[in-house]
Amino acid sequence: MDRDGVAVVPEAAADIAVGKRPSGLHALRNPGFRWYFLGQIASASGTFVQQTAIAWLVLQLTGSAAALGVVLAVGGLPSLILGPWGGVVADRFDLRRLLLVTQTIQGGLAGVLTVMGATGYVSVVAVVALNVVGGVVQIVDSPARQAFVPQLVPPDDLASAASVNGVVMNSARVVGPAVAGVLIATVGTTACFAVNTVSYLAVIAALAMIRPLSTATRAGSSDGLGEGLRYVRAHQQLWLPLAMMALVGLVSFNFPVILPVFAQSTFHGTGTTYSLLSVMLSVGSVVGSLAVGQIPHPRRIYLVGASLAFGVALAATAAAPNLVFACILLAVSGATGFCFVTLASVALQLHAEPQYRGRVMALWVFVFIGTTPIGSIVMGWVTGSGGPRVALLIAAGAAVVAAGAAAFVRTPPHPDEYLRQPPVADR
Repeated sequence: MDRDGVAVVPEAAADIAVGKRPSGLHALRNPGFRWYFLGQIASASGTFVQQTAIAWLVLQLTGSAAALGVVLAVGGLPSLILGPWGGVVADRFDLRRLLLVTQTIQGGLAGVLTVMGATGYVSVVAVVALNVVGGVVQIVDSPARQAFVPQLVPPDDLASAASVNGVVMNSARVVGPAVAGVLIATVGTTACFAVNTVSYLAVIAALAMIRPLSTATRAGSSDGLGEGLRYVRAHQQLWLPLAMMALVGLVSFNFPVILPVFAQSTFHGTGTTYSLLSVMLSVGSVVGSLAVGQIPHPRRIYLVGASLAFGVALAATAAAPNLVFACILLAVSGATGFCFVTLASVALQLHAEPQYRGRVMALWVFVFIGTTPIGSIVMGWVTGSGGPRVALLIAAGAAVVAAGAAAFVRTPPHPDEYLRQPPVADR
């Protein structure tokens, strides 16, 4: 036990004592995180299997790309409107129990879709309704999952844990659609929904077996969103990564909008070309996520460097003379981009005090994911008007501007505390 009564895994304490640098997968030495990791592998893969199948199903039912865009967008609207308030809920309840509830509901929604597909009663209206309900649940689920990780690992393993989570998500982006393609071609979309339903059983089982290293006192907290915003505003270690992510997330992370046009109009390719570009981006993202696991405590210079490198890589991609160079440069873009994302996430989790962590991570989810509908519309218009190369250059500019602005922000009064050590309450 440490001086604040928080249990520390013996091996972790030994490594901290001798100053040993953890490896990118070091977080897996913690039993609770191992269970969480296994559950996330199943859940993330199942989610991308279902998302791919839903897109194919809606196109079959409507034959309209516009209808598909609407169906995909409605799931993100609840987070865009109410996202920050999800953190208030996360800060008032035990996170493990809260996640058991949200994951059970999400699994139930996948089960309903499976039954509707098997009985032939599935429709676009039903898919939209289920997406909206799932989006509402996601308002609470996303910040709760982000805030739960620091309860499973000691502070020096948090970067590794975020790295591992990034690897899981980016690998699922490749594996999920591939599995969905095989299932759709052989047995149909309903099997994809069934796979996702079963995947939630793994998550629920993992959560049931986890015993966190620490549990912050949360229940009964009367603080609301306003108090959380004031807390973030008072700590540069928090508002700076959020501000950087707001700009980069809104403008620079719109690959699903840009890459299809990049593949088709720039390189005169097909769906296979688009798939190749997406896979290279995901492969780079996995590498970038793993690299961050080597950095126990991200500092501002790392955030600035990663954002700047991301911008340079995007600009180089915009100038790619052929498909081969585009694939290589997209892999670099994925690596640098997700280095930045993971570093910013780790900085927030390390420096947010436990009683505020849910609200801080809700703001993180909002600036990274909740703004997607707005960013998609803006960058979709840019891509359609000026072409994908112009869109990539604007995306690059946003990342460079974020890096430059952060580099010239005035250092806090106590620079030794800035993005260097976790809060005392978490040691």
